[in-house]
Amino acid sequence: MKGKIEKYQLKFLKPGGTSRGVLYEKDTWFIRLLEGDKQGIGECNMFRGLSIDDRPDFELTLQNAVDEVIDGTYSPAVYRNWPSITFGIEQAMLNLQHAQQEIYFPSAFTENQAGIRINGLIWMADKSGMLEQIKQKLDLGFTCLKLKIGTDWPTEHGILQSIRAQFDANQLEIRVDANGAFDFETAEKVLQQLAELKIHSIEQPIKAGQWEQMAALCRSTPCPIALDEELIPLRDLQTRKAALANISPKYIILKPALVGGFKDCDFWINLAEENAVGWWITSALESNVGLSAIAQYTFTKNPTMPQGLGTGQLFHNNTPSGLYLEGEMLYMKPI
Repeated sequence: MKGKIEKYQLKFLKPGGTSRGVLYEKDTWFIRLLEGDKQGIGECNMFRGLSIDDRPDFELTLQNAVDEVIDGTYSPAVYRNWPSITFGIEQAMLNLQHAQQEIYFPSAFTENQAGIRINGLIWMADKSGMLEQIKQKLDLGFTCLKLKIGTDWPTEHGILQSIRAQFDANQLEIRVDANGAFDFETAEKVLQQLAELKIHSIEQPIKAGQWEQMAALCRSTPCPIALDEELIPLRDLQTRKAALANISPKYIILKPALVGGFKDCDFWINLAEENAVGWWITSALESNVGLSAIAQYTFTKNPTMPQGLGTGQLFHNNTPSGLYLEGEMLYMKPI
């Protein structure tokens, strides 16, 4: 077996506002494993400022891991604290195993016989920009929207009020993501206002790592809370169990590149279902390589809720893919 690593810079069609500033471009790394005439490709979607493997020795560690895959000494346990590396290697090995372009988890989804319902993501912007995005998503037929909030809550609250004035909760599901923007006292007030608007849920109302405060919010909230960034630093399995038991959220959000790949997502899903906690899977600005693998994995989990998957349309230099969107349904045709 041979292998190589390629660093690639994804460029956004339009700058995207996030809680970490405005993004114009994003680095990612591709792993290619070669065995005879077969090839397996995977993406290490290290997210600067968010991934726990955003460290100076990332590329050196990635090279070491690929070298170990090639010589047969690779152990996922050694790379528990390098989730995006684990994620990329999982993909490359699965793709090599199936020896077919873009296939990681064969299913009715990869044969273009079934799709995945996704939410429409509304990026942070000024009021007119957010309203324009909302109109576009509604015109496409989305019945579940996810809005980023936390930069200007009074304005964002007004936008949510205007949406609800036109579409009730039976017509349109609305999720919001605060990315830890609020302090505890503000979060209590925001949660009440969200409940009045019958918002489906809020992701990460306060910063991660404040278990007692988050647990208190989850106990008293009139609006369901989902954990997102809270999960990323939890690498020890017992700590994960303790977090879910102590905080007791309504939902958890799983980003495979950030929580440790597909096997770790399996662990989280099993743990959530044992504790009557809902879940959905979200992409994290991957190229079409990682996005396709995540979508294929997601379909195999038989999701019952809209998922937080991207559509591959954010970047003007994205990789080829059979993914396509019809309304709010994500499909895939063989390429």
